[in-house]
Amino acid sequence: MTTKHRIAYHIEGIVQGVGFRPFIYTLALRYGLKGFVLNNALGVEIELEGENHALQSFDKALFLELPPLARMDVCQKKALSFFGYFDFTIHESEEGSFKSSLVLPDMALCPACLDELNNPTNRRHDYFFINCTNCGPRYSIIKTVPYDRPNTSMQPFVMCDACQEEYTNPLDRRYHAQPISCASCGPTLVLKQMNGLVLAYNEEALELLAQKISEGLIVAMKGMGGFHLMCDATHNCAVQTLRERKQRPTKPFAVMFKDIHATEAVCALEEEEKKALVSQLRPIVLVKRKTLSTCVLSPLVAPEINRLGVFLPYTPLHVRLFNHLSHPIIATSANRSGEPIIYDAEVLEERLGGVVDFYLDYNRDIVNSSDDSVVQYINDKPLLMRLSRGLAPLSFRLTDANKHTILAVGAHQKNAVAIYLNQQVIVSPYIGDLDTLAGFELFTKTLQTLERFYDFKPDIIVGDLHPHYATTQWAKRQGIPFVQIQHHFAHILSAMFEHHLEEKVFGIAWDGTGYGDDGTIWGGEFLLCDTHGYERVAHFEPFHLLGGDVSIKETRRVLASIVWDLESCGHEVGEVLNAYFTPSELKSLKQLYTKKINAPLCSSVGRIFDAVAVICGMEGRVSYDGQSGLFLESLYDATIDEAYTFTCKEGKVLYKEAFLEMLSDEPRMIASKFINALAHLIQEMAKNYPYKVVLSGGVFQNRTLLEKILTCKAHTFISQHQIPPNDGGICVGQLYFALNN
Repeated sequence: MTTKHRIAYHIEGIVQGVGFRPFIYTLALRYGLKGFVLNNALGVEIELEGENHALQSFDKALFLELPPLARMDVCQKKALSFFGYFDFTIHESEEGSFKSSLVLPDMALCPACLDELNNPTNRRHDYFFINCTNCGPRYSIIKTVPYDRPNTSMQPFVMCDACQEEYTNPLDRRYHAQPISCASCGPTLVLKQMNGLVLAYNEEALELLAQKISEGLIVAMKGMGGFHLMCDATHNCAVQTLRERKQRPTKPFAVMFKDIHATEAVCALEEEEKKALVSQLRPIVLVKRKTLSTCVLSPLVAPEINRLGVFLPYTPLHVRLFNHLSHPIIATSANRSGEPIIYDAEVLEERLGGVVDFYLDYNRDIVNSSDDSVVQYINDKPLLMRLSRGLAPLSFRLTDANKHTILAVGAHQKNAVAIYLNQQVIVSPYIGDLDTLAGFELFTKTLQTLERFYDFKPDIIVGDLHPHYATTQWAKRQGIPFVQIQHHFAHILSAMFEHHLEEKVFGIAWDGTGYGDDGTIWGGEFLLCDTHGYERVAHFEPFHLLGGDVSIKETRRVLASIVWDLESCGHEVGEVLNAYFTPSELKSLKQLYTKKINAPLCSSVGRIFDAVAVICGMEGRVSYDGQSGLFLESLYDATIDEAYTFTCKEGKVLYKEAFLEMLSDEPRMIASKFINALAHLIQEMAKNYPYKVVLSGGVFQNRTLLEKILTCKAHTFISQHQIPPNDGGICVGQLYFALNN
């Protein structure tokens, strides 16, 4: 007589909304096992009964054949006494008092659904909202866990008989695919004027939208996590109109191409960039543009630089739109400058009435907005610029438990937040800058979303030192213990967390600005760090930000401060400023410089980039973050090996005298020698410390600089791949400190 056994599994991770239960059901049928599987607020529970060899075969297949979007972080097994199940069933989800089941990011259209979309014999042929358990909206439609249809914005849509049959069939690809629908029972498309007047529905609406784009008009289309502003990317007048209406003079626009072949006609793609573009994540990928003479795009799409942010259609609606277009389109976030992406039609009408001519909406609500993720590749490895759709919420399972529940509120610019509970670190999608009311509202809404998902209530909040950050002020009002971490230390800690580093490291944190321990503005820092603290062993010689934050936008002021510092050391160079300022402007600025009124000291490498870019011919004002770095990269000549001389004495990097040489060099030489000098400085500084060298901060998004640094094999350089090195990763560093102290 064969002995039968019963085994129970408790599984946590990304195991809801990814076809995990039907996967278990199929395996159980394959191996003749009885029992059940169910979702609950923690994850998935399984009980199996059968012969020992069948249970072992199941266990092996469980790990080898996971659904494409699934991830098991915890898999606990225990033997139980035999019960005597008659069959294997999928039970209804259980509600629980403790929630930890992870919410999946929104995912791009999968190949199987794309085939059905294009198949005239399939009942979902040309259906705008086709999806299955392997693709489609998740984060954007979910209200709380467990991830079941009543807990999503699909709840109002009653399934037709055909969809209901698929939804309840464990052997179907759409079993419990919560956004399941078809043309008979799903959401409706509608094209409207900005006054709300309806022009068309469904197919007619999409065709008319494409026609408006081809006519050179500015339209908005509701995507997965919010509205995109769109226009013909080859149409100079349309692009110029969009720039004028959005008051966005030079910041590059992201371009959506129909397919990879259309992208390659315009861009020089590396292999990893191609893979990212066609992957199911479908991020915006920053790539090198071919010469303008061979480019069909308007030169106004990305003026003054040789990089483009490009991506491919990632929803069925985007795919269908390109059936009616013969050209690439600008697809940029629908928002006012500095504000989050708009995801509600009423807000779109109110805030962008003077920007958009027509908009395409649909009647499935976006519960949680998210922007497009942005990535570039350096030495075939990803470097994240923005962590959002397709990637976030991003979760990490820790091996060591901590008794606290912790909230890290991040930075003021490029904000994202992170939480810790039940051995999970969860990073929110990109929130953005918190200078505006809309930005701060999204910050608080994201916190409420995380609380709703996980019943999360922190007993510790951790944030930045800066007293005027909105996050700092919010945290101090909560009546919860608040730990403040220096900005650049948090940058290094974010990289240490990603690479599981606890030992002492030599951290190099370069960015635009961050509040220092001494009350000055830091940004060119060399730190000896471990998870408990740091020592500032060197920094760039400071200069004055004339007018404070005004210098961040009006970059010629940084050049003026450096030039006057040189004059005070006996160099006669002040006259060069006549090319950048009027006499009255110089007089006013010189008073700020002399009297040190509203002129804080600053050691930021990002601001030094600004000053160098001005000398190289960039206008003395920037309209977007990172503009100076991209401008200098476009001038960089890899055949130039020369470098300016930067030396470190008594903990200060001396670089200002290099500006004397810059004033007599031509722009290509200046940009190349400057970037080479920064790379050489890091290599030389690393010789002084027998530790791994950790690089973090927004300056290390500069592809040319980072590639130059990483070519040096004499040291172990650590850079980031999963977490943005800019302020979007600050929250992770803050959390890592709190977990270790």
